[in-house]
Amino acid sequence: MAKYITPAVTPLNADGTLDVQGAKALYEHLVTGGVDGILVLGSIGEFFALSMEVKKQLIDVAVEAVNHRIPLIVGTADMVFDNVLELSRYALKAGADSVIIVPPFYFWLNDASVEKYYSALAEQIDGPIYLYNFPDRTGYQLSVEVIRRLAEKYPNIVGCKDTIAGMDHTREMIKAVKPVRPDFEIYSGFDDNFAHNVLSGGDGCIAGLSNLAPEVTSAWAKAVNEGDAEGIALGQQKIDRMMSIYGVGMPFVPFIKRAMALRGIGVQSCATFPLPEATEADDAKLLAIMKQEGLL
Repeated sequence: MAKYITPAVTPLNADGTLDVQGAKALYEHLVTGGVDGILVLGSIGEFFALSMEVKKQLIDVAVEAVNHRIPLIVGTADMVFDNVLELSRYALKAGADSVIIVPPFYFWLNDASVEKYYSALAEQIDGPIYLYNFPDRTGYQLSVEVIRRLAEKYPNIVGCKDTIAGMDHTREMIKAVKPVRPDFEIYSGFDDNFAHNVLSGGDGCIAGLSNLAPEVTSAWAKAVNEGDAEGIALGQQKIDRMMSIYGVGMPFVPFIKRAMALRGIGVQSCATFPLPEATEADDAKLLAIMKQEGLL
């Protein structure tokens, strides 16, 4: 079954503390909106700028609020290896279903180093692990060969989120890994690749527009799963138009949050320092896109 999983934003207060009520409202919005899973502390969740204390607080809130109604994945990446182990063990013990880990960034790593890194994690984390390929942020690619070897060797490495603009790398991963690990889940990281991913033999996407409009993305997933050609095409076209939201401002995280606030989802537009704030002109652009798509 094709899945549309939400990499959830992290609701924050103006002082940078966790907005607990906003987080609970968000998770309820996503569960009732029909998404197939929630990922917290991913890239759109600003994991890179949050303290260990806030991350653990968010994990506890998410586990309690989601309450196993849908799968909960926790991002546990950190530049310090022992911190990755600590947070992964904390998340799994707290009740998360799995963890997802982007490899170290800043310095480029070769294939041997990447494979060594994930092997050490798989051998020391007692629970399901997703790989996370995001070359725009790490500066290097998780090669298809490394992913295949890790999938063959470690049953607890259960899938990969492939955040690249096109489908070339994802397609090659599907071709190389699925024959040896049919259960290995391969997700695209951009919304507009969802249908292409599934048609190529993948499992769907983990992508951010579902924060704003889970009813839209879940309807598209339903069309894909039912083989509704017209619904698939209409969903693709609608998401293609909604992708304009990502271009309102960069980095896009505060602008997704602002769109959610304007829609009344219960999330403030506050982001981690020093990410930008949406202006009145940005609001006008976001409102125009949402009005066009019937989201207001």
